[in-house]
Amino acid sequence: MKKTRQQELSRWLKQQSAPSRRWLNLSRLLGVISGLLIVAQAWLLARLLDHMIVGAIPSEALLLPFALLLLVLILRAWVAWLREKVGFQAGLHIRRQIRHRVLDRLQQAGPAWIQGKPAGSWATLILEQVEDMHDYYARYLPQMALATTIPLLIVLAILPSNWAAALILLGTAPLIPLFMAMVGMGAADANRRNFLALSRLSGHFLDRLRGMETLRLFNRGAAETDNIRHASEDFRSRTMEVLRLAFLSSGVLEFFASLSIALVAVYFGFSYLGELNFGHYGTGVTLFSGFLTLILAPEFFQPLRDLGTFYHAKAQAIGAADSLQQFMDSPQHAPEHGTRTLNSEGALNLEARDLVVLSPTGARLAGPLNFTLNAGARVALVGQSGAGKSSLLNLLSGFLPYEGSLTVNGIELRELDPDSLRARLSWLGQNPRLPGRTLRDNILLADPTDETRLKQAIDDAYVSEFLTQLPHGLDSELGENAASLSVGQAQRVALARALIVPCGLLLLDEPVASLDAHSEELVMAALERAARRQTTLMVTHQLDVLQTWDDIWVMQEGRIVQQGNWQRLAQEEGPFARLLAHRQEEI
Repeated sequence: MKKTRQQELSRWLKQQSAPSRRWLNLSRLLGVISGLLIVAQAWLLARLLDHMIVGAIPSEALLLPFALLLLVLILRAWVAWLREKVGFQAGLHIRRQIRHRVLDRLQQAGPAWIQGKPAGSWATLILEQVEDMHDYYARYLPQMALATTIPLLIVLAILPSNWAAALILLGTAPLIPLFMAMVGMGAADANRRNFLALSRLSGHFLDRLRGMETLRLFNRGAAETDNIRHASEDFRSRTMEVLRLAFLSSGVLEFFASLSIALVAVYFGFSYLGELNFGHYGTGVTLFSGFLTLILAPEFFQPLRDLGTFYHAKAQAIGAADSLQQFMDSPQHAPEHGTRTLNSEGALNLEARDLVVLSPTGARLAGPLNFTLNAGARVALVGQSGAGKSSLLNLLSGFLPYEGSLTVNGIELRELDPDSLRARLSWLGQNPRLPGRTLRDNILLADPTDETRLKQAIDDAYVSEFLTQLPHGLDSELGENAASLSVGQAQRVALARALIVPCGLLLLDEPVASLDAHSEELVMAALERAARRQTTLMVTHQLDVLQTWDDIWVMQEGRIVQQGNWQRLAQEEGPFARLLAHRQEEI
């Protein structure tokens, strides 16, 4: 990762801390108080030793200094505990804010954006990468200020008694952050590669898990097991690379800290032997100044040690923020929304003029399109994969931006309130999602209070055909991913959910693509009846079921290149006839 990119990500990470500035400032203040208590503790301890050794003062006369020392120790422990809690709250608050922003942006992007990556990649982004920023906010950011403040307090405490020791500490202190920065640059790059590998592994594993039955059917289980093993090994090696850099940074830190403390100890040792005679203010190097400096010397480097330890947290946060910042700050063309509303009844009429469907990044997905979808019409949208059919459905659902004109009952789509539009839509895809606990919960998901239409929707979608086979009927629990239902049964439940609330526009995206012949026949029969109640637009590759539909639109390379009913298109030379011939060859 380039240095400029690391600096950009560091600035971005600091910007995210703005909502918790109060917690971070409190953590820094507690750190300064802890530094003052460290100086007080060292001063009391050095004074006690000086009185006992040089002054030969009896221990009974030193009860008050001993009590003060004990009090300082207790206060220091309490402040350290309180600072840890405050830092945790700061990290927790910032992580929640970042996670909410990511989820809000995902919601704004809509399904068209989300489907561009495997679910495992999004899970890694939202959970793992945000979570790995905690130590950066809870520890590293507050420690940055303390790494300067506390050593300065200690130098100011040592300077009045011995300026040479203070200069030794000041001269050797910059070596630690300098070498830590050099190691940290490589750690940030290693962390970034590690997160990319984790994201790929998560998405790869989840996709293979979902397609396990298909892999077994085509005897690809062993090959995919090897692929997962290789991906896991790659992730292991990258993780070990990060750990090696972490251990290297700790080794560099301890080496220079130990070297600096040793120089201070050597200086005082030769001073007491009479070999060195400088650094004092005319009274010689006293035992008090030696004790004070040697007690404070490890504490002088401790904030720098902590910063070095937490520097790995910074490298980890920068690696985690790389893809996160790209996602959060990438230009996104969100669909425009207005405040106008639609009538609550009746089929919808759609009209497009020079319509261009855009992706969330502004790229053209389909168009220009010109069509009229009359109220109550049943239209099938066919074409090769990638022709732009699903993009048009996503646009009609309000999830994609567009250029040109698209009116719904005479109102421009971008002027409509999205909730008003979606209240008039029903949608059915090829992979039904049944998140409810029971069959009843899933059918009533669109309107939990609409029990009156429940029986009609069950009959219309042929759910009643298998309802008696379930142990508790409508109240039967479906299990995770509706495991107790077949694909055809789950699709009929989803169809009942789409039909239970009267709508103005029914959008169907390959509703029978994964069904067996019996389920396909039942679902298409249900759709045949349901499609007459409202305007219907269906994307499908099943051409033989379209003979009774009002109109068929053929899409090719993002445009509607042919329109007409089944009988006319089947007799014409053109894309539909070729699709029909290809379909018959497959059968």
